Amino acid sequence: MSIDAPSSARQLADDAFSSGLYCAESVVVAIARSQGIESELLPKIATAFCSGMARTCGTCGALTGAMMGISLALGRSRALEPVQSCYEATQRLVADFESCFGARDCHMLLGCDLGTPEGQAIFREQKLGTRCRTYTAKAAGIAARILAHTKP
Repeated sequence: MSIDAPSSARQLADDAFSSGLYCAESVVVAIARSQGIESELLPKIATAFCSGMARTCGTCGALTGAMMGISLALGRSRALEPVQSCYEATQRLVADFESCFGARDCHMLLGCDLGTPEGQAIFREQKLGTRCRTYTAKAAGIAARILAHTKP
């Protein structure tokens, strides 16, 4: 990955989010594209991770999308291949994301439970999608920066 990969990944994620993809979908697509990978399977595999693990108050979809992007670059294809570089990169990603935003779980980041009608109303009324857009771009940038400085 090149030196400008973090800003490129941020922009790709922001563009994907603006086009209607959700957080995890946008980030994994952005990280994949920054690696020259295109596949219609990428947003599909990420969909359930959006909105804090399908609106269950789980990990932010932007963060899980970034984890998938890191795995795409550093993950293994065979049982006997090492996992250490992927795990270390993912641990840095989570630490950096939490340092930046103070949390990793969707409901903590947004202040509402997307799994309830009340939470969805708060999300709309407070226009919290703008926060999601920020988390999405930042997660992609963090992942791309880590990948640019990690040897596979």
